[in-house]
Amino acid sequence: MSNPIESEINAFMDEVKAKNPNETEFLQSVREVAEITIPYMEEHPRYKEANILHRLVEPERVIMFRVPWVDRTGRIQVNRGYRVQFSSAIGPYKGGLRFHPSVNLSILKFLGFEQIFKNALTTLPLGGAKGGSDFDPKGKSDREVMKFCQSFMTELHRHISKYTDIPAGDIGVGKREIGYLFGQYKRLENEFTGVLTGKDLNWGGSLIRPEATGYGAVYFMVEMLKTAKDDFKGKRVAVSGSGNVAQFTTEKIIELKGKVITVSDSSGYIYAEDGLTTDHLKFMMELKNQDRGRVSEMAEKFSGLVYYEDEPAWNLPGEVDVVIPCATQNELGEEDARKLVEKGVRFVGEGANMPCTTEAVHLFQKKKVLFGPGKAVNAGGVAASGLEMAQNALRLRWEREKVDEKLLYIMRNIHAQCVRYGENKHGEIDYVKGANLAGFIKVADAMIDQGAV
Repeated sequence: MSNPIESEINAFMDEVKAKNPNETEFLQSVREVAEITIPYMEEHPRYKEANILHRLVEPERVIMFRVPWVDRTGRIQVNRGYRVQFSSAIGPYKGGLRFHPSVNLSILKFLGFEQIFKNALTTLPLGGAKGGSDFDPKGKSDREVMKFCQSFMTELHRHISKYTDIPAGDIGVGKREIGYLFGQYKRLENEFTGVLTGKDLNWGGSLIRPEATGYGAVYFMVEMLKTAKDDFKGKRVAVSGSGNVAQFTTEKIIELKGKVITVSDSSGYIYAEDGLTTDHLKFMMELKNQDRGRVSEMAEKFSGLVYYEDEPAWNLPGEVDVVIPCATQNELGEEDARKLVEKGVRFVGEGANMPCTTEAVHLFQKKKVLFGPGKAVNAGGVAASGLEMAQNALRLRWEREKVDEKLLYIMRNIHAQCVRYGENKHGEIDYVKGANLAGFIKVADAMIDQGAV
């Protein structure tokens, strides 16, 4: 990269930092896009003349509100609620709601900014948004969660609709929370409509939606391995997390004859030398989805599984071929990446949103590890949400095979876009460049068409 371009990138980032101080996750996400799009705009000046990047990093709307609710003891608690409506250039706002103590404006702005490009990559007409609260559903009774969700939606309903903003679930927001949120929306608006995705099958949900992010990540990785004339059979795969994405990533890899050798949670990780079996996976799903237990219980239940307390999955003792982080942002740092390279990793795909630090990504790329960014690999969830919206609009439900077929098609198409914009003259593929450019061009063209709005 030439010095004038570097100077322009740094000047742009200084301006963004001044307007968004201390928002480290958001600034990290913006820098990745800036490093790729600013050189591109030098060659395609119409985007620079339209000031696209400066417009893109400013959300169209940020909504913050208090959420009062009554706990089991009768005390009034207060949390903070958010909705960051980032871009509606190619469609209504679309993005999840996250309920977790770590939620703040920086995290939601990074997630919403990433969502712009992720949604564009799906080719579905969806804009980018994100929202949530610092409320923690863990340890709360169903009644407490219901009270919180009803209070949260009492404010949020003013800002969403099936034509304006269609939230979905994210960390801490599963089928239970979506149900309570939807019920309150219906009560307030007197309207049964597809304003939320991730709904139960009995009242407007879609088959494959729970599996979509995990399945989609593997579908993308299958295409990535194909570029190296390889497949998942016999591959040793390190997965982090044990929630929805990790579960269905694991399920699909087992189906493809790969060996998932790690899963984790905030307490530590499980190591399976010979790979997790379907029995292991079934127990983990029951543990996490029903009992809300810890992965340590897997080692207590099954011989051959080893539990490592207070350690990340990247400390695994054996060799590894494929890494798919599925937990949370910045969980995999530069030192972790160095260890994984030493253990033989050849393919990395971000199953979560930005789980690798900038330094880790650069190290993987420097060591010629094929690296798929979250805005591409993680797009299966929003793709299936878009398919759920289509079914709601048509007032019907497609069969499982049809939804899965459409999801597979979308993920293959996302991979193809990454190759189109990321392949160099030597046939090497920079998936980070490809994903960012493909998403940027689609959104930027729409913004130019629509004028200064």
